[in-house]
Amino acid sequence: MEVIGKSVIRKDALEKVTGRAKYTNDYYTNPMLSGKMVISPYGHAKIVNINTIEASQVPGVRAILAGQHFPLTGEAIRDRPPIAVDKVRYHGEPVALVVADTPAQAKKAADLIKVQYELLPVVNSPTHAFKEGAPLVHEGLGNYDKDEDSHPVPGTNIATLIKIRKGNIEAGWAASEIVVQESFSFAPSDHAAMETRCATAEIKPDGTIMIMTSSQAPFMVKQLIANYFKEDIGKIVVHTPLVGGAYGGKAAVQLEVLAYLASKAVGGKPVKILNDREQDIITSPCHIGLDATIKLGADRKGKITAAEIQYLWDGGAYSDKAIDVTRSGAADCTGPYNIENVWCNSYCMYTNHPYASPFRGFSHSELSFCIERTMDILAQRLNMDPYDLRYINAIMPGHTTPTRVKLNKSNVGNLQKCIQKARELIKWDEGAIKEIDERFVRVKGVSCSWKTTTIDPNAPSGAIITFNRDGSLNLMSGVIEIGTGTKTILAQILAERLKMDIDKIHVRMEVDTQTTPEHWKTVASRGTYMGGRAVLNAAEDVINQLKEVASCVLRAPKEDIEVANSRVFLRDDPTIGLDFKDVGYGYQYPNGNAIGGQIIGRGKFILRHLTHLDPETGEGKPGPEWTVAAYGVEIELDKRDYTYRLLKACTVVDLGRVMNEKAALGQVMGAMSMGLAFAGRETFYFDELGRVLNPQLRTYRPLRYGEHPEYLVGFVETPQLDGPYGARGVGEHGLLGMPGALGNALSLAAGVSLRNLPLLPELIWRAKEASHHAPL
Repeated sequence: MEVIGKSVIRKDALEKVTGRAKYTNDYYTNPMLSGKMVISPYGHAKIVNINTIEASQVPGVRAILAGQHFPLTGEAIRDRPPIAVDKVRYHGEPVALVVADTPAQAKKAADLIKVQYELLPVVNSPTHAFKEGAPLVHEGLGNYDKDEDSHPVPGTNIATLIKIRKGNIEAGWAASEIVVQESFSFAPSDHAAMETRCATAEIKPDGTIMIMTSSQAPFMVKQLIANYFKEDIGKIVVHTPLVGGAYGGKAAVQLEVLAYLASKAVGGKPVKILNDREQDIITSPCHIGLDATIKLGADRKGKITAAEIQYLWDGGAYSDKAIDVTRSGAADCTGPYNIENVWCNSYCMYTNHPYASPFRGFSHSELSFCIERTMDILAQRLNMDPYDLRYINAIMPGHTTPTRVKLNKSNVGNLQKCIQKARELIKWDEGAIKEIDERFVRVKGVSCSWKTTTIDPNAPSGAIITFNRDGSLNLMSGVIEIGTGTKTILAQILAERLKMDIDKIHVRMEVDTQTTPEHWKTVASRGTYMGGRAVLNAAEDVINQLKEVASCVLRAPKEDIEVANSRVFLRDDPTIGLDFKDVGYGYQYPNGNAIGGQIIGRGKFILRHLTHLDPETGEGKPGPEWTVAAYGVEIELDKRDYTYRLLKACTVVDLGRVMNEKAALGQVMGAMSMGLAFAGRETFYFDELGRVLNPQLRTYRPLRYGEHPEYLVGFVETPQLDGPYGARGVGEHGLLGMPGALGNALSLAAGVSLRNLPLLPELIWRAKEASHHAPL
């Protein structure tokens, strides 16, 4: 390999480090109107009256959208009005939208809109939502349009139920000699991307709808706006430049719909809606919360014989992407362990919280916290080393997933090898506990994870390669550059296949749905796998076209011709050949005759053999592969006040093949920092009215500079045979095991079982106090 595996500098690096990179809010047309939302101050309330008279008199106001019945939106279930009518269902829900000449005028008018509310009972957790007699978030649940694989239960707060039934659960319990059952809970939180959400819309005189958005899914924006509003999909053009972080939060479609409605209300003029940080935190789709109960049974040797699991996902006020997250959590409900007898109910619950979207890992960091904490408790009951328990139960080739997919070396990798390597990196065998003095103790915690991508079975990806006259190439893919460096990886794949200098490959960063081939969505660590396969197919098309032209010029059969080093030449005599610059635009003979023309390579890829899950048993194939990883975290706990320092964090992931070493390291370390922040700091605090009490970055606290541990990263390479050069995605996997490993370390250090996130000193103190007063 000449390019694959090398630490190639990212194609977007220079633009970003010099500040020249342009994001959605950096684009401006003249004129450009501004939209400003008025949002609900309550979690659940009737809208009694909206008074817009004073607001409409503010100079520069062009339109106010309020109290109008627009088509319902939502991906799995059409349950969400773009602007609330009749009642609000979460703190932050849009109740009006002002369109004005300037942002200041729009804000001034929005502040003058008077909304009268009548408070309703608040559903403040998925457990509360699940109780019989709980207030209904959606009284008309049975009347909504929905997708076939969504299963709402009218008359309840259940947006969907996904069942997993594998083996014989009664036989599993009969074989169990040790049984542990634990419950876990944590609230929704934010994605905290550096760039807040932004969208613009303009409707041209000919009906063309131009949208620019900081989205992970521009092709989904195009599709949904066409579906919601019965627009001609061919006249919807969505443009996405660079995106300043997303982590799943920009996979949902929200501001794009509001921008479209705002433009329509002012005769098609361009309108921009830009969230400030506080609005971005509370009005946008959030990181999902979860209440879970895990019951595991095992024999005396530690072999797990049964798992009974209930997940109550906090889908928030509207189902949208939360149904997909619920399904994904069900598909991999057990974590990366071979368990023959599994019973799981995964519920998507309506609550009066901000509605949920994916978060880096798509349900897997959340379920892994619950599973991995339970695994440590089981290890304590068995008096076993936590790594040993995980090692003997590790999912391996020949085993089956909870949805009954039989695994092989290609599609699951080697978890036991990851465990062995993580054990070495974290120096586990030196001991899990080290007493520093009477006050401080250093403790290590471990965990494991796996993940498949529960996505549309027909999800496509495409790539186009064109030649320039100097022999360089242009590469176009629908993958969004959201900070992962995936488009650089695609260039590496192309350079490797064509055996050429990667500096002669120009990558188009922006995506335009009218001219860029479609990539389903830039989510779920699918960019390298799907986009890479499409690029390889496009490269084969290019090679074939190059050989066709060269075979005429060189008077040799195609099979005798090779492509490398930006040349097409005879395999047995490389001195006889043509440079790309002489053949990429066709070839011209000395007498002026020409053949060929510009070479344009096309490649496409679509997932194969994926199926929907059986609604009664959960049987089916939700994704192409399961990526496995092992983790460790070392902390130092102050036993006096329960504050702690993060010392080391370790991840070993089987990523198939390292495509770009520094990029892979950066992705894994960045994900680890997010996992530690989610586990130890980040959460929404709700009051009795369902209001988010910490919607600013001074009160909502990701990890700050100086608070990070030393990051230790290792890779195992078990090639995925259908992946580009054997690669699996790796963007999410550093995060998945961090909450479980941190929870296990702190539980061991404090001598008390911690079942809630975030793992704040106050939480540890409360758990210690509760344990002191618990009855014997």
